[in-house]
Amino acid sequence: MPRDDAALRSWIEEVAILFERDGLPRMAGRIFAWLLVCEPAEQSMEDLAAALQGSKASMSTMTRLLANAGLVERIRPPGARRDHFRIHAGQWERLWRARLEQLRTATTVMRRGLDLLARRPAAVRLRLEELHDQYAFFERELPDVLARWERERARRAPLPARLPRKRAAHPA
Repeated sequence: MPRDDAALRSWIEEVAILFERDGLPRMAGRIFAWLLVCEPAEQSMEDLAAALQGSKASMSTMTRLLANAGLVERIRPPGARRDHFRIHAGQWERLWRARLEQLRTATTVMRRGLDLLARRPAAVRLRLEELHDQYAFFERELPDVLARWERERARRAPLPARLPRKRAAHPA
């Protein structure tokens, strides 16, 4: 990233702070943000370290964390000697579908807890019921939200058609 691109650096830091608020290291957020906007889209550990002014050790730890979370993909381009990282097209749908599965699992686990507390006073069950009901709600609603998104995406023009085109120079 050009060192003089202060606005882009500032935006990358905003994304990093969002990640940090979710309990992830700030450098993981920087890497993720950079992979959203970098060119080329696939970056080596060295590319990431240079762009983000971080150590290779930090890049290694954070890319492993991001890859394990399903946020970035580790690839080895043909002929390359080192791994590269990218945000894969279609990744977001897979991520949301995985979250739906997590909701299903969490709802089931909370239901088992409620079953264990069936004979306890309502006041004891209240916190767990609230959590169970919330998981169950999002488990029911998320499939509809994803279906609406798929319809929305189908109505949109493909991404390259939405990108602004360079205007041809007019003859003087």
